[in-house]
Amino acid sequence: MKPEDFDFLSSLLKERSGLVLARDKGYLLESRLLPVARRHGIKGLDELVAAVRARRDAALLRDITEAMTTNESLFFRDIKPFEIFKSKVLPDLMASRQSSRTIKIWCAASSSGQEPYSIAMTLKEEGARVANWRIEIVATDISVEMLEKAKAGSYSQFEVQRGLPINLLLKYFKQVGDKWQIDNALRGMVKYREFNLLDDPATLGSFDIIFCRNVLIYFDPPTKTKVLDRMSRILAPDGFLYLGGAETVIGVTERFQPLSGYRGVYCQAQNAARQPSPMAQVAV
Repeated sequence: MKPEDFDFLSSLLKERSGLVLARDKGYLLESRLLPVARRHGIKGLDELVAAVRARRDAALLRDITEAMTTNESLFFRDIKPFEIFKSKVLPDLMASRQSSRTIKIWCAASSSGQEPYSIAMTLKEEGARVANWRIEIVATDISVEMLEKAKAGSYSQFEVQRGLPINLLLKYFKQVGDKWQIDNALRGMVKYREFNLLDDPATLGSFDIIFCRNVLIYFDPPTKTKVLDRMSRILAPDGFLYLGGAETVIGVTERFQPLSGYRGVYCQAQNAARQPSPMAQVAV
């Protein structure tokens, strides 16, 4: 790939999605964008770049962005965040929201739905404990293709084998041909919306918990700061933010601080001194 073509595509992707590509990721552009070119009747990446420069076709731009921002997802990824959700985050919020009995959760960059459905299964397993609560899960992604897959709730054998305990597979899925279809009640617990993390999340409403895991690693520092600062504005003062294991707020924003004793979980800076309650303690 020509250096000028790489620069053009990487600038385009950063503008549209926040994704930052280093020069050693040229192979990634080629492997993901060649199929896009073929679908649009374009012979190669040179012609793809020329087509974008010439007409800025909306469908082509969307397909390029989706191809490059589609990331891997799996059920109960890294498991520990879901254990913390069950033993610390959920009990804390239920204790402080007895009057409204409402909790709102946002899964940002939810990809093909494994994360929000993992949260939904965790809540279902709580049974009577949350029976009289209204717990909303809003899942967003920039990719329309991924959102449609998530809404369908249909997964391959390979996908359900990755992180999903066999007892939950048998309890919440049924086999349909060579796919596993998630229970309709679980599908109904999640509302999916198209959303670009470069936009203002105020349009989504306010939340008590935000999952934004393994996303910020693809952004440059100024973009990370902007995204986190905007999330701070829509997160409840006593709310919780989840980031990926390789992500941090240190040196990025002063609006969030790590929640003491719970790796990967953050609280609003004014509540950084909150200590885990003994009954909610979980090893990390």
